[in-house]
Amino acid sequence: MSTFQYFSLFVSSFLIVTLLIPYLRKIALSTDFVDYPDSAHKSHLKATPYLGGVAILLGIVVTSYVALISQSNLRGNIWTATSLFGPAIILGIVGLVDDRRNLPPLPRFIAQSSVGIFSAIVLIFTDTMGNPTGNWFLDAAITVTWIVGVSNSINFFDNLDGGAAGAVAATALGLYLITLDNGQFLISATAITVFASMMGFLIWNKSPAKIYMGDAGALFLGVILSVLTLRLDPIVDGQIYSFAIPLLLLAIPILDTTVAVLSRIRRRVSIFQGGRDHLSHRLLRKGFNKKQSALILWSLSGVYSGVAVVIAMNHSMSSFFLVSSVLLWFLLIVIAMRSDDN
Repeated sequence: MSTFQYFSLFVSSFLIVTLLIPYLRKIALSTDFVDYPDSAHKSHLKATPYLGGVAILLGIVVTSYVALISQSNLRGNIWTATSLFGPAIILGIVGLVDDRRNLPPLPRFIAQSSVGIFSAIVLIFTDTMGNPTGNWFLDAAITVTWIVGVSNSINFFDNLDGGAAGAVAATALGLYLITLDNGQFLISATAITVFASMMGFLIWNKSPAKIYMGDAGALFLGVILSVLTLRLDPIVDGQIYSFAIPLLLLAIPILDTTVAVLSRIRRRVSIFQGGRDHLSHRLLRKGFNKKQSALILWSLSGVYSGVAVVIAMNHSMSSFFLVSSVLLWFLLIVIAMRSDDN
Protein backbone atom coordinates (compact mmCIF):
# COMPACT_ATOMS: atom_id res chain seq x y z
CA MET A 1 0.00 0.00 0.00
CA SER A 2 1.17 3.51 -0.75
CA THR A 3 1.74 6.28 1.76
CA PHE A 4 -1.25 8.12 0.28
CA GLN A 5 -3.51 5.12 0.86
CA TYR A 6 -2.48 4.88 4.50
CA PHE A 7 -2.98 8.62 4.87
CA SER A 8 -6.46 8.32 3.34
CA LEU A 9 -7.34 5.57 5.81
CA PHE A 10 -6.15 7.74 8.68
CA VAL A 11 -8.10 10.82 7.59
CA SER A 12 -11.29 8.86 6.89
CA SER A 13 -11.32 7.07 10.25
CA PHE A 14 -10.40 10.23 12.13
CA LEU A 15 -13.15 12.29 10.51
CA ILE A 16 -15.87 9.64 10.89
CA VAL A 17 -15.21 9.32 14.63
CA THR A 18 -14.76 13.04 15.25
CA LEU A 19 -17.88 14.07 13.33
CA LEU A 20 -20.13 11.29 14.61
CA ILE A 21 -19.49 11.79 18.31
CA PRO A 22 -21.47 15.05 18.75
CA TYR A 23 -24.60 13.36 17.32
CA LEU A 24 -24.11 10.16 19.30
CA ARG A 25 -23.53 12.21 22.41
CA LYS A 26 -26.87 13.99 21.91
CA ILE A 27 -28.62 10.64 21.41
CA ALA A 28 -27.04 9.23 24.58
CA LEU A 29 -28.07 12.26 26.63
CA SER A 30 -31.61 12.32 25.26
CA THR A 31 -32.12 8.59 25.97
CA ASP A 32 -30.38 8.67 29.36
CA PHE A 33 -27.70 6.31 28.02
CA VAL A 34 -25.12 7.66 30.44
CA ASP A 35 -22.64 6.45 33.04
CA TYR A 36 -23.71 7.73 36.45
CA PRO A 37 -21.06 8.08 39.20
CA ASP A 38 -23.12 5.76 41.36
CA SER A 39 -20.45 3.44 42.74
CA ALA A 40 -17.32 3.97 44.80
CA HIS A 41 -14.86 2.81 42.12
CA LYS A 42 -15.93 5.45 39.58
CA SER A 43 -13.78 8.56 39.45
CA HIS A 44 -16.00 10.90 37.42
CA LEU A 45 -18.25 13.36 39.23
CA LYS A 46 -21.16 13.80 36.82
CA ALA A 47 -23.14 11.64 34.42
CA THR A 48 -21.20 11.10 31.19
CA PRO A 49 -22.77 9.77 27.98
CA TYR A 50 -21.84 6.44 26.41
CA LEU A 51 -21.93 5.54 22.69
CA GLY A 52 -18.37 6.66 21.97
CA GLY A 53 -17.67 3.01 21.20
CA VAL A 54 -20.25 3.11 18.38
CA ALA A 55 -18.34 5.96 16.73
CA ILE A 56 -15.08 4.04 17.08
CA LEU A 57 -16.62 0.89 15.61
CA LEU A 58 -18.07 2.77 12.63
CA GLY A 59 -14.86 4.71 12.03
CA ILE A 60 -12.81 1.53 11.77
CA VAL A 61 -15.30 -0.78 10.02
CA VAL A 62 -16.75 1.67 7.49
CA THR A 63 -13.33 2.97 6.47
CA SER A 64 -11.94 -0.54 6.09
CA TYR A 65 -14.80 -1.88 3.96
CA VAL A 66 -14.94 1.19 1.74
CA ALA A 67 -11.21 0.80 1.10
CA LEU A 68 -11.58 -2.92 0.30
CA ILE A 69 -14.61 -2.50 -1.97
CA SER A 70 -13.28 0.54 -3.82
CA GLN A 71 -10.04 -1.17 -4.88
CA SER A 72 -10.45 -4.20 -7.12
CA ASN A 73 -7.11 -5.71 -6.10
CA LEU A 74 -8.23 -5.78 -2.44
CA ARG A 75 -11.73 -7.24 -2.82
CA GLY A 76 -10.42 -10.76 -2.34
CA ASN A 77 -9.64 -9.85 1.28
CA ILE A 78 -13.24 -9.06 2.24
CA TRP A 79 -13.72 -12.48 3.86
CA THR A 80 -10.52 -12.05 5.88
CA ALA A 81 -11.73 -8.64 7.04
CA THR A 82 -15.17 -10.01 7.89
CA SER A 83 -13.64 -12.83 9.96
CA LEU A 84 -11.99 -10.08 12.01
CA PHE A 85 -14.73 -7.46 12.17
CA GLY A 86 -17.72 -9.82 12.49
CA PRO A 87 -16.77 -11.25 15.92
CA ALA A 88 -15.57 -7.83 17.07
CA ILE A 89 -18.91 -6.24 16.16
CA ILE A 90 -20.82 -9.02 17.93
CA LEU A 91 -18.81 -8.51 21.11
CA GLY A 92 -19.24 -4.75 20.72
CA ILE A 93 -23.02 -5.25 20.66
CA VAL A 94 -22.76 -7.39 23.82
CA GLY A 95 -20.80 -4.53 25.37
CA LEU A 96 -23.48 -2.06 24.31
CA VAL A 97 -26.12 -4.15 26.06
CA ASP A 98 -23.84 -4.35 29.09
CA ASP A 99 -23.49 -0.56 29.13
CA ARG A 100 -27.28 -0.28 29.17
CA ARG A 101 -28.26 -3.14 31.46
CA ASN A 102 -25.10 -4.05 33.41
CA LEU A 103 -24.88 -7.74 32.51
CA PRO A 104 -23.54 -10.25 35.05
CA PRO A 105 -20.05 -11.73 34.40
CA LEU A 106 -21.21 -15.13 33.05
CA PRO A 107 -23.00 -13.95 29.86
CA ARG A 108 -20.08 -11.67 29.08
CA PHE A 109 -17.61 -14.53 29.54
CA ILE A 110 -19.67 -16.86 27.36
CA ALA A 111 -19.81 -14.24 24.59
CA GLN A 112 -16.07 -13.58 24.81
CA SER A 113 -15.26 -17.30 24.79
CA SER A 114 -17.55 -17.90 21.80
CA VAL A 115 -15.81 -15.15 19.86
CA GLY A 116 -12.45 -16.62 20.87
CA ILE A 117 -13.42 -20.14 19.72
CA PHE A 118 -14.72 -18.84 16.37
CA SER A 119 -11.56 -16.80 15.82
CA ALA A 120 -9.37 -19.77 16.76
CA ILE A 121 -11.14 -21.96 14.17
CA VAL A 122 -10.67 -19.30 11.50
CA LEU A 123 -7.00 -18.66 12.30
CA ILE A 124 -6.08 -22.35 12.50
CA PHE A 125 -7.98 -23.63 9.45
CA THR A 126 -6.99 -20.71 7.22
CA ASP A 127 -3.39 -20.93 8.45
CA THR A 128 -3.30 -17.22 9.26
CA MET A 129 -1.93 -17.47 12.79
CA GLY A 130 1.34 -15.55 12.82
CA ASN A 131 3.29 -17.94 15.05
CA PRO A 132 1.61 -21.33 15.29
CA THR A 133 3.07 -23.83 17.75
CA GLY A 134 2.45 -26.80 15.48
CA ASN A 135 -0.18 -28.19 17.86
CA TRP A 136 -3.70 -27.15 16.87
CA PHE A 137 -5.11 -27.76 20.37
CA LEU A 138 -2.43 -25.55 21.94
CA ASP A 139 -2.95 -22.91 19.24
CA ALA A 140 -6.68 -22.91 19.95
CA ALA A 141 -6.11 -22.61 23.72
CA ILE A 142 -3.66 -19.72 23.21
CA THR A 143 -6.06 -17.96 20.85
CA VAL A 144 -9.12 -18.20 23.11
CA THR A 145 -7.15 -17.23 26.22
CA TRP A 146 -5.52 -14.28 24.45
CA ILE A 147 -8.77 -12.92 22.99
CA VAL A 148 -10.68 -13.23 26.27
CA GLY A 149 -7.74 -11.85 28.25
CA VAL A 150 -7.04 -8.85 26.01
CA SER A 151 -10.74 -7.98 25.68
CA ASN A 152 -11.11 -7.91 29.44
CA SER A 153 -7.82 -6.04 29.90
CA ILE A 154 -8.88 -3.21 27.58
CA ASN A 155 -12.29 -3.14 29.26
CA PHE A 156 -10.85 -3.04 32.80
CA PHE A 157 -8.26 -0.47 31.76
CA ASP A 158 -10.95 1.94 30.55
CA ASN A 159 -11.38 3.66 33.92
CA LEU A 160 -9.75 7.07 33.39
CA ASP A 161 -10.56 9.89 30.99
CA GLY A 162 -8.46 9.24 27.90
CA GLY A 163 -6.39 6.51 29.55
CA ALA A 164 -7.47 3.50 27.51
CA ALA A 165 -7.82 5.43 24.26
CA GLY A 166 -4.26 6.73 24.47
CA ALA A 167 -2.86 3.31 25.34
CA VAL A 168 -4.73 1.66 22.47
CA ALA A 169 -3.43 4.37 20.14
CA ALA A 170 0.17 3.56 21.19
CA THR A 171 -0.45 -0.15 20.62
CA ALA A 172 -1.99 0.45 17.19
CA LEU A 173 0.84 2.75 16.12
CA GLY A 174 3.44 0.18 17.16
CA LEU A 175 1.56 -2.54 15.29
CA TYR A 176 1.39 -0.33 12.20
CA LEU A 177 5.13 0.37 12.24
CA ILE A 178 6.03 -3.31 12.72
CA THR A 179 3.85 -4.52 9.84
CA LEU A 180 4.47 -1.60 7.50
CA ASP A 181 7.37 -3.25 5.67
CA ASN A 182 6.86 -6.98 6.26
CA GLY A 183 4.03 -7.53 3.76
CA GLN A 184 1.16 -7.78 6.27
CA PHE A 185 -0.64 -4.81 4.78
CA LEU A 186 -4.09 -5.82 6.07
CA ILE A 187 -2.78 -5.61 9.64
CA SER A 188 -1.00 -2.31 9.03
CA ALA A 189 -4.08 -0.86 7.30
CA THR A 190 -6.39 -1.89 10.14
CA ALA A 191 -3.88 -0.67 12.72
CA ILE A 192 -3.75 2.79 11.17
CA THR A 193 -7.56 3.03 11.23
CA VAL A 194 -7.53 2.06 14.92
CA PHE A 195 -4.86 4.68 15.62
CA ALA A 196 -6.80 7.36 13.73
CA SER A 197 -10.05 6.47 15.49
CA MET A 198 -8.36 6.78 18.87
CA MET A 199 -6.95 10.18 17.92
CA GLY A 200 -10.41 11.36 16.90
CA PHE A 201 -12.00 9.89 20.01
CA LEU A 202 -9.44 11.47 22.33
CA ILE A 203 -10.59 14.92 21.27
CA TRP A 204 -13.82 14.14 23.12
CA ASN A 205 -12.56 11.65 25.70
CA LYS A 206 -9.55 13.47 27.17
CA SER A 207 -10.05 14.90 30.65
CA PRO A 208 -12.67 16.13 31.35
CA ALA A 209 -14.32 13.47 29.17
CA LYS A 210 -17.43 14.48 27.24
CA ILE A 211 -18.18 10.89 26.19
CA TYR A 212 -17.08 7.34 27.05
CA MET A 213 -16.37 4.41 24.75
CA GLY A 214 -18.03 2.08 27.25
CA ASP A 215 -17.86 -1.70 27.12
CA ALA A 216 -19.06 -1.51 23.52
CA GLY A 217 -15.88 0.24 22.40
CA ALA A 218 -13.51 -1.53 24.79
CA LEU A 219 -14.65 -5.06 23.87
CA PHE A 220 -14.70 -4.24 20.15
CA LEU A 221 -11.15 -2.90 20.35
CA GLY A 222 -10.09 -5.85 22.49
CA VAL A 223 -11.08 -8.32 19.76
CA ILE A 224 -9.47 -6.23 17.01
CA LEU A 225 -6.14 -5.87 18.81
CA SER A 226 -6.02 -9.47 20.05
CA VAL A 227 -6.71 -10.97 16.62
CA LEU A 228 -4.33 -8.59 14.83
CA THR A 229 -1.52 -9.48 17.24
CA LEU A 230 -2.30 -13.19 16.78
CA ARG A 231 -1.99 -12.73 13.02
CA LEU A 232 1.22 -10.75 13.43
CA ASP A 233 4.28 -12.50 12.01
CA PRO A 234 7.26 -10.26 12.82
CA ILE A 235 10.56 -10.93 11.10
CA VAL A 236 12.62 -11.83 14.16
CA ASP A 237 15.14 -14.52 15.07
CA GLY A 238 13.55 -16.90 17.54
CA GLN A 239 9.96 -17.68 18.48
CA ILE A 240 10.37 -16.16 21.93
CA TYR A 241 10.62 -12.71 20.33
CA SER A 242 7.57 -13.41 18.18
CA PHE A 243 5.58 -14.26 21.29
CA ALA A 244 7.03 -11.33 23.23
CA ILE A 245 6.08 -8.61 20.75
CA PRO A 246 2.27 -8.89 21.22
CA LEU A 247 2.78 -8.95 25.00
CA LEU A 248 4.90 -5.81 24.80
CA LEU A 249 2.41 -4.01 22.57
CA LEU A 250 -0.31 -4.60 25.19
CA ALA A 251 1.92 -4.57 28.26
CA ILE A 252 0.24 -1.71 30.16
CA PRO A 253 -3.40 -2.87 29.90
CA ILE A 254 -2.16 -6.35 30.88
CA LEU A 255 -0.17 -4.83 33.75
CA ASP A 256 -3.24 -2.94 34.93
CA THR A 257 -5.36 -6.10 34.95
CA THR A 258 -2.60 -8.10 36.65
CA VAL A 259 -2.25 -5.55 39.47
CA ALA A 260 -6.02 -5.30 39.98
CA VAL A 261 -6.52 -9.10 40.01
CA LEU A 262 -3.58 -9.70 42.39
CA SER A 263 -4.89 -6.96 44.67
CA ARG A 264 -8.36 -8.51 44.80
CA ILE A 265 -7.01 -12.01 45.40
CA ARG A 266 -4.86 -10.66 48.24
CA ARG A 267 -7.86 -8.88 49.77
CA ARG A 268 -10.09 -11.93 49.17
CA VAL A 269 -12.68 -10.13 47.11
CA SER A 270 -14.18 -11.15 43.78
CA ILE A 271 -11.96 -10.36 40.80
CA PHE A 272 -15.13 -9.38 38.91
CA GLN A 273 -16.18 -6.64 41.31
CA GLY A 274 -15.22 -3.08 40.53
CA GLY A 275 -12.65 -1.36 42.69
CA ARG A 276 -10.21 1.51 42.97
CA ASP A 277 -7.21 -0.76 42.56
CA HIS A 278 -6.29 -0.02 38.94
CA LEU A 279 -3.15 1.85 37.92
CA SER A 280 -5.12 5.04 37.29
CA HIS A 281 -6.63 4.99 40.77
CA ARG A 282 -3.21 4.41 42.32
CA LEU A 283 -1.76 7.35 40.40
CA LEU A 284 -4.63 9.57 41.54
CA ARG A 285 -4.04 8.54 45.15
CA LYS A 286 -0.37 9.49 44.74
CA GLY A 287 -1.44 13.06 44.00
CA PHE A 288 -1.45 13.12 40.20
CA ASN A 289 -4.49 14.65 38.55
CA LYS A 290 -6.43 12.93 35.77
CA LYS A 291 -4.52 14.56 32.93
CA GLN A 292 -1.15 13.74 34.49
CA SER A 293 -2.22 10.15 35.21
CA ALA A 294 -3.34 9.70 31.61
CA LEU A 295 -0.03 11.09 30.32
CA ILE A 296 1.90 8.65 32.51
CA LEU A 297 -0.12 5.69 31.22
CA TRP A 298 0.24 6.89 27.62
CA SER A 299 4.00 7.27 28.08
CA LEU A 300 4.37 3.78 29.54
CA SER A 301 2.31 2.34 26.69
CA GLY A 302 4.44 4.26 24.21
CA VAL A 303 7.64 2.95 25.78
CA TYR A 304 6.54 -0.67 25.57
CA SER A 305 5.20 -0.30 22.03
CA GLY A 306 8.51 1.34 21.12
CA VAL A 307 10.41 -1.60 22.61
CA ALA A 308 8.28 -3.98 20.52
CA VAL A 309 9.12 -1.99 17.37
CA VAL A 310 12.84 -1.97 18.22
CA ILE A 311 12.88 -5.74 18.79
CA ALA A 312 11.10 -6.28 15.48
CA MET A 313 13.52 -4.05 13.56
CA ASN A 314 16.84 -4.36 15.42
CA HIS A 315 17.61 -8.03 15.92
CA SER A 316 21.07 -7.47 17.43
CA MET A 317 19.57 -5.60 20.40
CA SER A 318 16.52 -7.84 20.86
CA SER A 319 17.76 -9.70 23.94
CA PHE A 320 18.78 -6.54 25.78
CA PHE A 321 15.49 -4.74 25.16
CA LEU A 322 13.38 -7.80 25.95
CA VAL A 323 15.11 -8.51 29.27
CA SER A 324 15.06 -4.82 30.24
CA SER A 325 11.38 -4.44 29.45
CA VAL A 326 10.42 -7.57 31.41
CA LEU A 327 12.39 -6.36 34.44
CA LEU A 328 10.71 -2.96 34.20
CA TRP A 329 7.29 -4.65 33.95
CA PHE A 330 7.89 -6.62 37.17
CA LEU A 331 9.25 -3.49 38.86
CA LEU A 332 6.06 -1.63 37.96
CA ILE A 333 4.00 -4.43 39.50
CA VAL A 334 6.00 -4.21 42.73
CA ILE A 335 5.66 -0.41 42.86
CA ALA A 336 1.94 -0.55 42.14
CA MET A 337 1.28 -3.28 44.70
CA ARG A 338 2.96 -1.22 47.42
CA SER A 339 0.19 1.37 47.05
CA ASP A 340 -2.65 1.13 49.55
CA ASP A 341 -5.67 -0.72 48.22
CA ASN A 342 -9.08 0.83 48.71
